[in-house]
Amino acid sequence: MDLPKQIELIFRENSPLATKLSEEITKLAPKVTEKTGLEKIKVMNFCGSHEWTTTHYGLRSLMPREVELIPGPGCPVCVTPSSDIENVIKLAMDGYRVYTFGDVFKLPTVNHYKKDQIGSLAMAKAAGADVRIAYSFVDAIEDAKKDNKPSVFFGVGFETTIPSYAVLFAKEKIPKNVMFYSATKLTAPAAEYAVKIHKASKRSPVSGVIGPGHVSTIIGAIGWDFFPKEYKIPAVVTGFEPIDVLTGILTILKDLYTGDIKYTNLEYKRVVKPEGNLYAQEEIREVFDVVDAIWRGIGAIPKSGLDLNEKYSEYNARLQLGLKEKPWDYDLPPGCKCNEVTLGTAYPDECPLFMKACTPARPWGPCMVSMEGACAVWARFGSSQKVLDALKEVK
Repeated sequence: MDLPKQIELIFRENSPLATKLSEEITKLAPKVTEKTGLEKIKVMNFCGSHEWTTTHYGLRSLMPREVELIPGPGCPVCVTPSSDIENVIKLAMDGYRVYTFGDVFKLPTVNHYKKDQIGSLAMAKAAGADVRIAYSFVDAIEDAKKDNKPSVFFGVGFETTIPSYAVLFAKEKIPKNVMFYSATKLTAPAAEYAVKIHKASKRSPVSGVIGPGHVSTIIGAIGWDFFPKEYKIPAVVTGFEPIDVLTGILTILKDLYTGDIKYTNLEYKRVVKPEGNLYAQEEIREVFDVVDAIWRGIGAIPKSGLDLNEKYSEYNARLQLGLKEKPWDYDLPPGCKCNEVTLGTAYPDECPLFMKACTPARPWGPCMVSMEGACAVWARFGSSQKVLDALKEVK
């Protein structure tokens, strides 16, 4: 049997283990609330892929009433500001070739180009602009070399994608006709921001965090050490199969019950090292500076983004093309709750637009575009959260 199939059997199709984990979670949860005094054990996943797994496999239906699973700000497409998309649309309409990833292609803006109906890169392409979907930065560079046309790559992504940009700059593989528009984001500052929002509000605080597995391959499991140290809540790095997530939830419950609050990578050490990928980290530091960044619908989060440093400034599209930074203004369409969904303070179906004005076929808000967006995940796979809550109340 090949390795991928073996992994699938262990982590995805392992009903006996899933049942055992679910039973242990159900057994332990009331003991945790009794011992800690928590009204709810609120576990926040950061990554959109974790939300996909949670919803697609119905993991919420396995949770006891004491445990609530909430999505976090882990979709880089969802948090790309409207002003950045508007800037890149203008470049495309001014004659630059624009490369971007497929889900960014459909991201809607708040303000349309010259008040016409160009509110996404897809619309710009339909209007005649040269907008091309690229599978990777490498593919875009190879394509741009063919005719030397002035081009801009719209760089979106978290730490998993950023090394693929940094290495090419560091190795001097970027042709002179290609500039880079950075909309890259860092995950840990946003996760911390979300936890603070819950703590400061009247809602129950976040009790534990499931760290994103693939981001952690770059920054290392130790990148989540600040949660136990500064916020006294456990953080667990997990993979993306249902057994991974269930194990992570059980680990958080065990830490809360024993009071041994720490970051844990026992479950996903098959991929993630404590220190992460040092080579990738070095390349990122070589090419980028850490900057304050705007997260869509949320505003500026300190030190949560990256932009090309002075050494590579000749490739910086903002700098070289005179794109002025716009002061952040509310950048969601009227009625959209993507900001609350992104921070885990609202479920997708609490948005009045969800599956009405906003659908996967016609996204109104950014969280409905990418397959990592919580709204898009809930729209495709549904969620029985409210039904389950109601059933638990009458039991």
